[in-house]
Amino acid sequence: MYRLLSAGVFLVCLSSALGFHVQVQGSRRHLQKRASALSRMAMSALDEPLIRIGHGYDIHRLKEGGKLVIAGVDIPYELGADAHSDGDAVYHSIVDAILGALSTNKDIGMLFPDNDPQWKGADSSIFMKEAVKVMEERGYRVGNLDVTLILQKPKVKDFKESMKLNIVKLLKTTQNRVNVKARTHEKVDSVGECKSYECHVVITLEKL
Repeated sequence: MYRLLSAGVFLVCLSSALGFHVQVQGSRRHLQKRASALSRMAMSALDEPLIRIGHGYDIHRLKEGGKLVIAGVDIPYELGADAHSDGDAVYHSIVDAILGALSTNKDIGMLFPDNDPQWKGADSSIFMKEAVKVMEERGYRVGNLDVTLILQKPKVKDFKESMKLNIVKLLKTTQNRVNVKARTHEKVDSVGECKSYECHVVITLEKL
Protein backbone atom coordinates (compact mmCIF):
# COMPACT_ATOMS: atom_id res chain seq x y z
CA MET A 1 0.00 0.00 0.00
CA TYR A 2 2.76 2.42 1.00
CA ARG A 3 4.62 1.95 -2.27
CA LEU A 4 1.60 3.40 -4.08
CA LEU A 5 1.80 6.69 -2.16
CA SER A 6 3.48 9.46 -4.10
CA ALA A 7 6.14 11.52 -2.38
CA GLY A 8 3.75 14.46 -2.19
CA VAL A 9 0.92 12.48 -0.63
CA PHE A 10 3.28 10.91 1.89
CA LEU A 11 4.54 14.36 2.93
CA VAL A 12 0.95 15.50 3.40
CA CYS A 13 0.27 12.42 5.53
CA LEU A 14 3.34 12.94 7.63
CA SER A 15 2.79 16.67 8.06
CA SER A 16 -0.80 16.13 9.11
CA ALA A 17 0.17 13.43 11.59
CA LEU A 18 2.77 15.71 13.17
CA GLY A 19 0.30 18.55 13.53
CA PHE A 20 1.47 20.86 10.76
CA HIS A 21 -1.08 22.84 8.73
CA VAL A 22 -1.52 21.49 5.20
CA GLN A 23 -3.44 23.56 2.64
CA VAL A 24 -5.39 21.49 0.10
CA GLN A 25 -8.13 22.62 -2.29
CA GLY A 26 -11.72 21.66 -1.38
CA SER A 27 -14.57 22.27 1.07
CA ARG A 28 -13.78 22.55 4.78
CA ARG A 29 -15.71 19.40 5.67
CA HIS A 30 -14.08 17.47 2.85
CA LEU A 31 -10.66 18.71 3.90
CA GLN A 32 -11.25 17.66 7.52
CA LYS A 33 -12.20 14.14 6.45
CA ARG A 34 -9.28 13.95 4.08
CA ALA A 35 -6.82 15.24 6.66
CA SER A 36 -8.11 12.75 9.22
CA ALA A 37 -7.71 9.85 6.79
CA LEU A 38 -4.24 11.00 5.77
CA SER A 39 -3.27 11.36 9.42
CA ARG A 40 -4.35 7.80 10.19
CA MET A 41 -2.38 6.53 7.20
CA ALA A 42 0.70 8.44 8.29
CA MET A 43 0.51 7.22 11.88
CA SER A 44 0.07 3.67 10.62
CA ALA A 45 3.19 4.09 8.48
CA LEU A 46 5.10 5.39 11.50
CA ASP A 47 3.90 2.50 13.71
CA GLU A 48 4.74 -0.15 11.13
CA PRO A 49 7.87 0.94 9.23
CA LEU A 50 8.57 -0.22 5.71
CA ILE A 51 11.74 -2.04 6.80
CA ARG A 52 12.48 -3.83 10.06
CA ILE A 53 15.81 -5.39 11.10
CA GLY A 54 16.35 -8.24 13.56
CA HIS A 55 19.25 -10.24 14.97
CA GLY A 56 19.13 -13.78 16.33
CA TYR A 57 21.69 -15.89 18.15
CA ASP A 58 21.79 -19.42 19.57
CA ILE A 59 24.36 -21.84 20.94
CA HIS A 60 24.08 -25.51 21.86
CA ARG A 61 26.44 -27.87 23.59
CA LEU A 62 27.52 -30.96 21.70
CA LYS A 63 27.39 -34.36 23.37
CA GLU A 64 28.02 -37.97 22.48
CA GLY A 65 25.02 -39.66 20.95
CA GLY A 66 21.91 -38.02 19.60
CA LYS A 67 21.45 -36.18 16.31
CA LEU A 68 22.99 -33.06 14.90
CA VAL A 69 20.29 -31.19 12.98
CA ILE A 70 21.25 -27.88 11.40
CA ALA A 71 18.74 -25.88 9.34
CA GLY A 72 16.62 -29.00 9.06
CA VAL A 73 19.46 -31.16 7.70
CA ASP A 74 20.67 -34.26 9.56
CA ILE A 75 24.46 -33.92 9.69
CA PRO A 76 26.45 -37.15 10.10
CA TYR A 77 28.68 -36.65 13.13
CA GLU A 78 29.76 -38.46 16.27
CA LEU A 79 28.28 -35.71 18.46
CA GLY A 80 24.74 -34.41 18.69
CA ALA A 81 23.12 -31.25 20.06
CA ASP A 82 22.38 -31.19 23.78
CA ALA A 83 18.97 -29.49 23.76
CA HIS A 84 15.35 -29.83 24.83
CA SER A 85 14.12 -29.74 21.23
CA ASP A 86 16.15 -30.98 18.26
CA GLY A 87 18.79 -28.31 18.99
CA ASP A 88 18.68 -26.66 15.56
CA ALA A 89 20.60 -23.45 16.31
CA VAL A 90 19.98 -22.01 12.83
CA TYR A 91 16.20 -22.28 13.04
CA HIS A 92 16.22 -21.03 16.63
CA SER A 93 18.29 -18.00 15.63
CA ILE A 94 15.96 -17.20 12.74
CA VAL A 95 12.91 -17.38 15.01
CA ASP A 96 14.48 -14.93 17.47
CA ALA A 97 15.55 -12.63 14.62
CA ILE A 98 11.96 -12.45 13.33
CA LEU A 99 10.51 -11.87 16.79
CA GLY A 100 13.12 -9.19 17.43
CA ALA A 101 12.55 -7.44 14.11
CA LEU A 102 8.84 -7.22 14.93
CA SER A 103 9.59 -5.79 18.40
CA THR A 104 7.43 -8.44 20.07
CA ASN A 105 9.45 -8.38 23.31
CA LYS A 106 9.35 -12.17 23.11
CA ASP A 107 11.93 -14.81 22.29
CA ILE A 108 11.82 -18.47 21.36
CA GLY A 109 12.22 -19.53 25.00
CA MET A 110 9.06 -17.64 25.95
CA LEU A 111 6.98 -19.15 23.15
CA PHE A 112 8.40 -22.66 23.43
CA PRO A 113 9.79 -23.13 26.98
CA ASP A 114 12.53 -25.71 27.40
CA ASN A 115 10.77 -27.06 30.50
CA ASP A 116 7.58 -27.87 28.60
CA PRO A 117 7.37 -31.64 27.87
CA GLN A 118 5.47 -31.10 24.61
CA TRP A 119 8.58 -29.59 23.02
CA LYS A 120 10.90 -32.42 24.07
CA GLY A 121 12.74 -33.49 20.90
CA ALA A 122 10.48 -31.24 18.80
CA ASP A 123 11.25 -30.51 15.17
CA SER A 124 12.30 -26.86 15.13
CA SER A 125 10.48 -26.27 11.86
CA ILE A 126 7.40 -25.98 14.12
CA PHE A 127 8.96 -22.93 15.72
CA MET A 128 9.83 -21.46 12.33
CA LYS A 129 6.26 -21.83 11.08
CA GLU A 130 4.93 -20.03 14.15
CA ALA A 131 7.37 -17.15 13.67
CA VAL A 132 6.38 -16.86 10.00
CA LYS A 133 2.72 -16.79 11.04
CA VAL A 134 3.41 -13.89 13.41
CA MET A 135 5.34 -12.10 10.65
CA GLU A 136 2.54 -12.51 8.12
CA GLU A 137 -0.14 -11.41 10.59
CA ARG A 138 1.78 -8.17 11.01
CA GLY A 139 1.89 -7.73 7.23
CA TYR A 140 5.57 -8.41 6.57
CA ARG A 141 7.68 -10.68 4.41
CA VAL A 142 11.39 -11.51 4.38
CA GLY A 143 13.56 -8.85 2.76
CA ASN A 144 16.74 -10.83 3.13
CA LEU A 145 18.34 -13.22 5.60
CA ASP A 146 22.03 -13.74 6.37
CA VAL A 147 23.03 -16.80 8.41
CA THR A 148 26.47 -17.30 9.94
CA LEU A 149 26.97 -20.82 11.28
CA ILE A 150 30.02 -21.27 13.52
CA LEU A 151 31.38 -24.72 14.32
CA GLN A 152 34.79 -26.34 14.33
CA LYS A 153 33.53 -29.72 13.17
CA PRO A 154 31.98 -31.24 11.15
CA LYS A 155 32.50 -29.49 7.84
CA VAL A 156 29.13 -28.47 6.40
CA LYS A 157 29.99 -27.08 2.96
CA ASP A 158 28.28 -30.04 1.27
CA PHE A 159 25.07 -29.38 3.23
CA LYS A 160 24.76 -25.62 2.86
CA GLU A 161 22.58 -25.73 -0.25
CA SER A 162 20.10 -28.09 1.43
CA MET A 163 20.07 -25.83 4.49
CA LYS A 164 19.32 -22.83 2.31
CA LEU A 165 16.49 -24.57 0.47
CA ASN A 166 14.88 -25.61 3.76
CA ILE A 167 15.03 -22.05 5.05
CA VAL A 168 13.65 -20.61 1.81
CA LYS A 169 10.69 -23.00 1.93
CA LEU A 170 9.82 -22.33 5.57
CA LEU A 171 10.10 -18.54 5.19
CA LYS A 172 8.04 -18.61 1.97
CA THR A 173 10.65 -16.57 0.18
CA THR A 174 13.10 -16.92 -2.72
CA GLN A 175 16.68 -18.16 -2.90
CA ASN A 176 18.12 -14.75 -3.75
CA ARG A 177 16.90 -13.46 -0.37
CA VAL A 178 18.67 -16.07 1.77
CA ASN A 179 22.39 -16.56 2.40
CA VAL A 180 24.03 -19.31 4.47
CA LYS A 181 27.70 -19.20 5.34
CA ALA A 182 29.79 -21.22 7.78
CA ARG A 183 33.14 -20.80 9.47
CA THR A 184 35.24 -22.39 12.19
CA HIS A 185 36.11 -20.76 15.50
CA GLU A 186 39.86 -21.15 15.03
CA LYS A 187 39.97 -23.75 17.85
CA VAL A 188 39.06 -21.05 20.39
CA ASP A 189 36.76 -21.65 23.41
CA SER A 190 33.99 -24.27 23.56
CA VAL A 191 33.05 -23.89 19.90
CA GLY A 192 36.64 -24.26 18.74
CA GLU A 193 37.06 -27.28 21.00
CA CYS A 194 34.03 -29.00 19.42
CA LYS A 195 32.06 -28.79 22.66
CA SER A 196 29.38 -26.56 21.17
CA TYR A 197 28.23 -24.82 18.00
CA GLU A 198 26.55 -21.47 17.47
CA CYS A 199 24.76 -19.34 14.94
CA HIS A 200 24.16 -15.65 14.23
CA VAL A 201 21.34 -14.40 12.00
CA VAL A 202 20.49 -10.97 10.62
CA ILE A 203 17.14 -10.47 8.93
CA THR A 204 15.29 -7.61 7.27
CA LEU A 205 11.51 -7.63 6.93
CA GLU A 206 9.59 -5.66 4.28
CA LYS A 207 6.11 -4.26 4.77
CA LEU A 208 3.67 -5.71 2.25
